[in-house]
Parts: sequence; C-alpha cells; structure tokens
Amino acid sequence: MTTWQGWHTFATAPPLTPPRPGDAPRSTEERLAYHSAFVTVRTPAIDTLATQVRTLMLLGRHQQTTARPSLIVTGPAAAGKTTALLEVGRTCHLAHTRKNPAPPGRTHQQVPVAYLLVPPGATAKTLATEFARYLGIPVTTRMTQAQITSAVCHTYTAAGVRLVLIDEIHRLNPRTTTGAEAADLLKDLTERIKATFVYTGIDVAATPLFSGIRGAQLAGRASLITCGPLPARHGTRRPFTDLVTDMEAALDLTQHTPGTLPRHATYLHQRTAGRIGSLARLIRQAAITAICDGTERITKKTLEAIQLDHLAEEHSRPRTRQTARTA
Repeated sequence: MTTWQGWHTFATAPPLTPPRPGDAPRSTEERLAYHSAFVTVRTPAIDTLATQVRTLMLLGRHQQTTARPSLIVTGPAAAGKTTALLEVGRTCHLAHTRKNPAPPGRTHQQVPVAYLLVPPGATAKTLATEFARYLGIPVTTRMTQAQITSAVCHTYTAAGVRLVLIDEIHRLNPRTTTGAEAADLLKDLTERIKATFVYTGIDVAATPLFSGIRGAQLAGRASLITCGPLPARHGTRRPFTDLVTDMEAALDLTQHTPGTLPRHATYLHQRTAGRIGSLARLIRQAAITAICDGTERITKKTLEAIQLDHLAEEHSRPRTRQTARTA
C-alpha cells in the first residue's frame, strides 16, 4: 500500500462482510480466506482518530503561512495503531472520491491520501525517495535530496494530496545526524505540501522524537493520541468484552455457539493484555483451526492450544505461574 496503485486498490476494495441469514454457504477455502483477512471492527481508537483527523483537516485547510497542525498516534505494539490509521485513511479516500468523482475517461481525479513507511535507518534522501515512490515520481541516483524534495512537493500539490499517513515514525532518531536531517525533511514537507500529516509509531513519547529543539517543534505542532490496550472495565462499560462480542459476531463457523467468547472475556484479556492486535490474531487463528479440524467452533480449549505472539505470551506467562502457585 506504499504506492498509489496499491493504496487505491486497498481503499476501493469492497469491505469484507460477516455471513448474513439467508446467504449461500461459503466454501471452505472462502471461509479460510475470510478469517485470514477478517473484518475491521470499529474500536474507540478508530472513532477518536477519525474525529481528530477530520477536525485537523478542516483547521488547516486554508492555512498558508506555517505548517498545518499534525497528529501523532502512539502506543505499544499490537495495540491496533496501524489498523486505525488505515481505516481512517480509507474513509477519507472514499469520502473525497464521492464528493469529487473522476471525469469521464479517467480512473481518478485526485490523490487524496498518501501512505508511507519510514524505512529503517532513514536518511533525508531515502525518506524523500519513499515519498516519490508512492506517486511514481522518477528518481535517479544522481538526483540530490533537494531535487527529489522539490519534485515531491510539486507533484503532491498537483495531485491534490490532502492527508499524509506516515507509519513507523519511531524509526527516526533526531539525535543522530541522518535522523536529524530526516526530521528536518518532514518539517519542510509539512510546510510545503498542503496536507494534514498523521504519524504512527510505538511509544513515540518515550523516543528521542520529542527531545531537543526538533522534538519541541514537533511537539508544538502535533496532537498526541494514545492507542493503548483496551481495559476490561471502564466505569460501567466493558469495552474489551464489547470488542470480543463484535469479533465473534463476524465469525463464519457452522457450529459455533454465540456468546461463547464473551463468556471467556476475562481469560482473553489476560492472554492478550487487552491488545487488539493480539486478540484479533488469537480469534482468527482459532477460527481457522476450527475449520481445518472440522469442529467448526471455538472453545476455551481451542484458544489455550494456540500460541500467540511473543509479546502477549510474555505478558501472560508470569500470571499463569502465579496462578499455579496460588492453586
């Protein structure tokens, strides 16, 4: 999705839908593919990010003299940051194309959204090249960073880019010479491209991005949204259980009993530490296992047999040992 063609395909693809009463049964391969991709369940992080992005885009729409206000989405790994970023980007893309349909004979009129990854060890030139690659701007080895940047700013403005999504921003380290130059490039781009910039990274507030003069400039222009693990309880609400319920409703299993997964919400929260990414992987993997072994349902035994990502397993292991000693 870090090219316009890939992003356009992602944004315009029909969303996956759970099975509905009266639908023809899907084949085994179709159901395996469905659970592999799975639906995007609306989360509080997505709602918050969508509201903030819409507001900042309106706030900076007619701003001319300085960089437009930006947004940073931070949080631990597997907390659903990238999923939220992509969902908001897709929504912005579709809303823009509905309001601005392509003229006859053209596939699209403008490029409303750009999505990029900060490359490991990014320098100003490699980062500028990533911006160029997204829109297919020709870049040669002889071109200087300034030449690439000028081509990027001109083309992005001409293409009508309104929202720039930059993932893995924690890879930038302004304390190094190359990292500082890359950070300066981003500042330059925010001033020259008429777009709202949204950055996503792991625990960004604890990285060097917010330190020193460059960090102060970024912190002074960017709002911060923390996309953390979902709590088991929030006042009288149970946001984690609500998420489990929504994911269960999206399953396509022939023998699964509704309400099974919400009953195990406490166990699921302990296994995943409330991380949305870990929960989604566990449920998707359990569903695929249930299809492959023919049981067609998810039970606690099914869940216990699945090994999760190392981060989730490390979090749940001490509690498991403590429970065993107590017993």
